[in-house]
Amino acid sequence: MAEADGATAAPRPDPAPDDVTWIEPPICPECGVLVRIYPTNYDRWVSLAMVELPAKDVPEAFRWRLTRLPGRSPILTDIVAVRVRGIDPLPSEPVVPAHRMTCVPEWGEL
Repeated sequence: MAEADGATAAPRPDPAPDDVTWIEPPICPECGVLVRIYPTNYDRWVSLAMVELPAKDVPEAFRWRLTRLPGRSPILTDIVAVRVRGIDPLPSEPVVPAHRMTCVPEWGEL
């Protein structure tokens, strides 16, 4: 299921409790673009695009939503990525595309 969804990203490093340095968003090794990495609702990690797009612009296989975990800490870090399945969103409803939808590998120097 994880491979079919593209949820094959490595988890983000866990900073030390006293570490106050800024953590930059990771960069895709294929195309060099910034990505967001989130845990999924089935204990895998997925690379997502940095922007939300209307559902009509994102193919069904690449649609994700970011959802807060219920009953957990009020801190905003309890967010998981959930694949949009079952009921299709409205065409104008925002979804987060998987990064692999927009990933175009760099060709290097010619």
